[in-house]
Amino acid sequence: MKNIAVIGAGMAGVTAARTLVQAGHRVSVFEKSKGAGGRMATRDTPYGGFDHGAQYFTVRDERFMRALNEVPGTQALCKPWSASSVQVRDPLGRVIEVPKPPRELHFVGAPAMNSLVRHWASPLAEAGQLFCNTSVKALRRKGKQWQLVSAEDKVLGSFDSVVLAIPNVQAAYLLRQSGAPAAQFKALAATEAVSVAPCWTLMLAFPLVQPGLGQMGPQWNVAQSTHHRIAWVARESSKPGRSPIERWTVQASAAWSQEHVQDDEARVEAKLLKAFAELTGIRAEPGFSQLHLWRYAKTLQAAGQAYFWDEEQHIGLCGDWLIGHRVEDAFVSGLSLALSLQAPA
Repeated sequence: MKNIAVIGAGMAGVTAARTLVQAGHRVSVFEKSKGAGGRMATRDTPYGGFDHGAQYFTVRDERFMRALNEVPGTQALCKPWSASSVQVRDPLGRVIEVPKPPRELHFVGAPAMNSLVRHWASPLAEAGQLFCNTSVKALRRKGKQWQLVSAEDKVLGSFDSVVLAIPNVQAAYLLRQSGAPAAQFKALAATEAVSVAPCWTLMLAFPLVQPGLGQMGPQWNVAQSTHHRIAWVARESSKPGRSPIERWTVQASAAWSQEHVQDDEARVEAKLLKAFAELTGIRAEPGFSQLHLWRYAKTLQAAGQAYFWDEEQHIGLCGDWLIGHRVEDAFVSGLSLALSLQAPA
């Protein structure tokens, strides 16, 4: 049995931690946010929730399918979302809507996108192994073990191994903060080979629209957009089990987000709201508007391997960015790393 720290409680970190616990290891999971979920996130508001991170997930990997079917209580938390995709174009300022049936089933968490990961993390929380609102700012080597240091300079514990289930930039930062020569960390090369783009996300609610009196704006519920500012728009109330209040999540394109990542929030919000009106025809003033920046959102260049493990340093990396940007990529990465650590040395 090893004493293992997992930093990050998104899909990859929770999957790795659960698998390691089932193998008999002692595991502690540290998460800087108030709860598990990572980018499978839901923003709660007085008007209903917004899935402002991952919009849906697909099931292509057999192991992911088995977990969704066999982990007790999971099936009730995953609902098919039948909204058809459309391509939205705006040549010469015009909007053309082209229905496009989804090539595969899309699923969402119910009643919120974060429901799935939080359910899988609940045994860790009940066992006192999940530490939320806990930011790890540095790793320190002490003998053969790693010490984790919090943002308050508090030592969080000593561990035989550390799994970094966080974005590549954050993982690289922690490795460099260890005080050890960078050349000692083979994992650094894996993080530096990856390119991940940010994403500005705008959440809009129109509470004056009365449910049951017809949809506001377009007759479609979700769109992949070719507008230079917007990559994705989705009507939140079209998702199963959601509040009927008219709500939209608007996600900017990777290129536009990268170009405007340092912009003032008010300027970003105004530009995205204008683009939203151009795409949907909805020009009413929203009753609620909120912006969020995901600094590490979409993988542009993956590492090309499911996980990374440094046997000398006892440091591991997992996350969707190693192989792609899908929810199931994060699951596969976390599972693959944990299974590799179960093998006898």
